[in-house]
Amino acid sequence: MRHYSITPKEMLGSFWFNRKLINTLVKREVVGRYRGSVMGMMWSFFNPVLMLAVYTFVFSVVFKARWNVGSDSKTEFALVLFAGLLVFNLFSECINRAPTLILANTNYVKKVVFPLEILPWVILGTAMFHMIISFVAWLIFYMIFFGQPHLTILLFPVIIFPLILFTMGVTWLLTSLGVYLRDVVQVVGILTTTLMFLSPIFYPIASLPLQYQRILYLNPLTVILEQARGVLIWGQPPNYETLGAILIMSIIVFWVGFAWFQKTRKGFADVL
Repeated sequence: MRHYSITPKEMLGSFWFNRKLINTLVKREVVGRYRGSVMGMMWSFFNPVLMLAVYTFVFSVVFKARWNVGSDSKTEFALVLFAGLLVFNLFSECINRAPTLILANTNYVKKVVFPLEILPWVILGTAMFHMIISFVAWLIFYMIFFGQPHLTILLFPVIIFPLILFTMGVTWLLTSLGVYLRDVVQVVGILTTTLMFLSPIFYPIASLPLQYQRILYLNPLTVILEQARGVLIWGQPPNYETLGAILIMSIIVFWVGFAWFQKTRKGFADVL
């Protein structure tokens, strides 16, 4: 039986060696998703804008939510909310698709030469494409209503990098589990929805009692959401000490997820 290495060298080497194949599969995934629709890839722009309008109406009009005390600006609330969704949607799109990733590509499992470990990179690339489109939409609206953004916006990729590593690690883990345990897809759907409301996306974390704030900080997305919102909206530089701790944790999850995938992939063909 073929041995699959779990070393960091193999983990990064596989990505670099197969980068052209990953790029091709990402393009095919993005184009295929909108093929046949009248508006085509324009839906990748309108989808987040429409969802933003719905969330803004529900939380700022129906529930009278406000981000800053004394502020009545629905525009500010919308842009702050959208900044949080940029981060969360990148994570959730990958996590929700992970359990069925191998099941949807069973033809690749039978091909000994196909590098199955790159499939999570493909859905991450697709999610990043959608995040970039959403970011452009956010930036356009920000410049229309508030003018030139803060220079700290250039640090946004620095904030997102640990999230990418963390997301990839969890995606590898769930991709493998989804082959052996078909209930994982149902559990992940529930957990993702729960996580969305237990993350400071629709409300500032400072609005919660101190004991609940401590609980929310156990959620790794909380720090990334807060830091991303800081550089995008408030012009605040990142807290590099906290970000460094999140980066170390993300690197560990990144490698553990890859190692788990490599160790369990030998049985994919038997199960499928």
